[in-house]
Amino acid sequence: MDALDRKILTELQLDGRLTVTELAARVKLSVSPCHRRLRDLEREGAIRGYRAVVDPAAVGLNFEALVFVTLRWEDADTVSAFEEAVAAVPHVLQAQRLFGDPDYLLRVATTDLGAFQQLYDQRLARLPGVQRLNSTLVMKHVVDDRPLPG
Repeated sequence: MDALDRKILTELQLDGRLTVTELAARVKLSVSPCHRRLRDLEREGAIRGYRAVVDPAAVGLNFEALVFVTLRWEDADTVSAFEEAVAAVPHVLQAQRLFGDPDYLLRVATTDLGAFQQLYDQRLARLPGVQRLNSTLVMKHVVDDRPLPG
């Protein structure tokens, strides 16, 4: 991957709806080589996909929390069962395995505090292998969905 590929990635992160012609103009390439590079980046997996970034409040998800999860055991079966189960919870927007304690960080969005409490009690606390949950509420997004540095 060279500097031109990185520039293509930067432009697409800023506006994923660019046409190949617009993208080529922004990175100062003709359309054909730009399209070829774009296809290569997609094929190689540098570009994993394209999507719309939706404002959670616009769809009624006004409440966000970060949930820290500590597992009882960290054997392969427990980790696998937990990860499979947490991936099936639609309100979990992100789940990251961490080094040290806690074991996981979940980013969760719900309509309100009551909905979060219900999700917490009925789904999150019952995930396989959970020993302890600790949550904190998101007050404000300071940096959100920033493009990766080039």
